[in-house]
Amino acid sequence: MTNEKAVAEKLLQIQAIRLNPEKPFTWASGWKSPVYCDNRKVLSFPHIREFIKSEMCNLIFGEFADAEWLGGVATAGIAWGAMAADQLKLPFIYVRSKPKEHGLGNQIEGYYEPGKKIVVIEDLISTGKSSLQVIEALRQAGLQVIGIVSIFDYGFDEAKKNFEAAGIQSRSLTNYLTLISLATEKGMVSSSQQEILKDWRKDPGGWGMKIKK
Repeated sequence: MTNEKAVAEKLLQIQAIRLNPEKPFTWASGWKSPVYCDNRKVLSFPHIREFIKSEMCNLIFGEFADAEWLGGVATAGIAWGAMAADQLKLPFIYVRSKPKEHGLGNQIEGYYEPGKKIVVIEDLISTGKSSLQVIEALRQAGLQVIGIVSIFDYGFDEAKKNFEAAGIQSRSLTNYLTLISLATEKGMVSSSQQEILKDWRKDPGGWGMKIKK
């Protein structure tokens, strides 16, 4: 088990996660969101980076002790996967969303052996679609994907259904509900803002249309 609250606190401390219910962020998908997560920031803070790496390794070892390989999702999952693989002394590869259009045309970079059990490393889970593209690529290459580990999970029902349909166990160091609970406890959001944040998570795709009305 990881300390979900401690991880969430570290992410808030360095503003890897920002909350702004009044002035929503726009995601790459076009969704409007009162929260934005950029875990790449963690890499710039050595002590917090070490803490997150340690928590990730504990989670991998505890939940997926039979893992024989780690695979990072390009690009945000590469650093975390490489660091975890180094500490756990496991081989590491990384996977692009699609094959390169030049050179060898690889989608999977690094040496691997078909049949080996692999855990996918992500920094963030939203709908899970990009992660599942990587999982499918690994399966097509003959690897046994036994799970996916991330730093932060929004906890969307869509992601849960997608992973269940694919037969994948998803585990994260911390999650959205833990984050909101902690932010409320620390006085970072008011009770009314807490309701906005909870309402968004119920319908993240349609929430932006509601606030325009």
